Amino acid sequence: MTKVGLISDTHSYFDPKLNEYFIDRDEIWHAGDFGSVAVAESLQKIADLKGVYGNIDGTEIRKMFPKQLTFEREGVSFWITHIGGTYKRYCVPIREEMDNNPPDVFICGHSHILKIGRDKEKNNMLYINPGAAGKHGFHEKRTCIRFDIDAGKLKNMEVIEMGGRT
Repeated sequence: MTKVGLISDTHSYFDPKLNEYFIDRDEIWHAGDFGSVAVAESLQKIADLKGVYGNIDGTEIRKMFPKQLTFEREGVSFWITHIGGTYKRYCVPIREEMDNNPPDVFICGHSHILKIGRDKEKNNMLYINPGAAGKHGFHEKRTCIRFDIDAGKLKNMEVIEMGGRT
């Protein structure tokens, strides 16, 4: 079993509560817009970190993380990118690949809108946007997600509200 903490759009803000929320996680996945290397370094102190860069991320973050990430955990295929579109309305640059080879789970950020759904047109692919964990943006609540991957299934998915932007 792999325990995952999922986060996006921190925009240079590291909430100290993440130390508590992700303390038992094997890995933390960041879906872009870290905002600073300091956020990445703080997350790496908690657990192994995977991530992609977002549109606000500068050269340092872009050297550390790719634009897109595809991998498998416990028999489940994942695709993480920052700008992926929304559920059933994916961005043009990735739409063709999504049509031809959808992952089991597609994760993106950018919109600051927490959204989880199944796309039955894409082999029942699970779409996850963890919302925004930072204080910059129009979202009202800061959010992150925890889940477990066990024997080809995602289990114990939990949305964590971390408070407002202020």
